[in-house]
Amino acid sequence: MIRYLLSLSLALGLLTCSQPGQAAISDAEAVNRAGMQRMLSQRIAKSYLMLGTETRAEVAVIQLDQSIADLETNSQLLQEYAPTAPIRAALSEASETWQRYREAVLTSPNKERALQVLQLSEQALEQNEKLVKLIEQHTGNQVAQLVNRSGRQRMLSQRIAKLYLAMSWHLPVEQLRTEFDAAVQEFDQGIKDLRGAPQNTTEINQRLDQIATQWRFAQAGFSLADDSRYVPTVIVTTTETLLGKVNELTGRYEELANAR
Repeated sequence: MIRYLLSLSLALGLLTCSQPGQAAISDAEAVNRAGMQRMLSQRIAKSYLMLGTETRAEVAVIQLDQSIADLETNSQLLQEYAPTAPIRAALSEASETWQRYREAVLTSPNKERALQVLQLSEQALEQNEKLVKLIEQHTGNQVAQLVNRSGRQRMLSQRIAKLYLAMSWHLPVEQLRTEFDAAVQEFDQGIKDLRGAPQNTTEINQRLDQIATQWRFAQAGFSLADDSRYVPTVIVTTTETLLGKVNELTGRYEELANAR
């Protein structure tokens, strides 16, 4: 039933993406959407692990469904945008990985398949990181760098949740805790970096304050993992709130970049 719902929504998403008359996206929006691909590489794996660990499974079905549709939409828009050969090549590489990744996540979750999903999510992350950097370099816009940095925070919120769920499921993957700690540290540093941006408006600074408050709440849950007292429901809920707030922040940076 889950696979049917996902496949049906994906088909509908592809039909929507193929509708003619869609306006070309701006450079700043391209950075944002490529950054979303980076985030979705982690969100899709996170949703799969939510299903595997039976952590808010009904929410996971919806998130996985929507994430697949969003990734397909972004891919189509970025292919239409692609202004250079290196960007087109990066998109092609990411698309090839996505075909295998999509097939893996549209199966009933188990620990063996979860290892493949984790591997493909890492590969997709690396490829989309390359894509974001190529588009950012092409734009030559300093504010586009803030779109990228804020968008990376968006990705980290989902990466942290993904790695946490993998640890709570006791998947036999080396360096899980090391990667989790590194993602937490990078998110923390990212907030500090964005706070120091001279281009910030009053509204953006207020949003950063809200994100910092939510982040402190999330960190309280992380500390329980030190004693193997996992609280996956709390973590997926708090990181989802973080994602929403950082997504809004990234949109504000995109608006700044478009104004320049």
